[in-house]
Amino acid sequence: MSSVSDAAGHAALAICESMLLSLTDNNVIDDAEARSILTDAALAHRNAMALATDGAAHDQAATLIEAILKAATRCGMASWPCQAG
Repeated sequence: MSSVSDAAGHAALAICESMLLSLTDNNVIDDAEARSILTDAALAHRNAMALATDGAAHDQAATLIEAILKAATRCGMASWPCQAG
């Protein structure tokens, strides 16, 4: 993946994280809905793996989303991102 693609991925992730935090902070959605959105996103990438010529990018995306979901579940969306430890 090129550095431009990497930068675009980082930007997209930051925007989506900020949106989820804003939506939960402003009580537009609750933590359960935020987790559901993350779960749906991970499943979409898992399902896309079978359809893609090279499913590695989808696998990596799903794994990253699942790690975010696990951390958000552990500390709560309101505390996301969690502090290590």
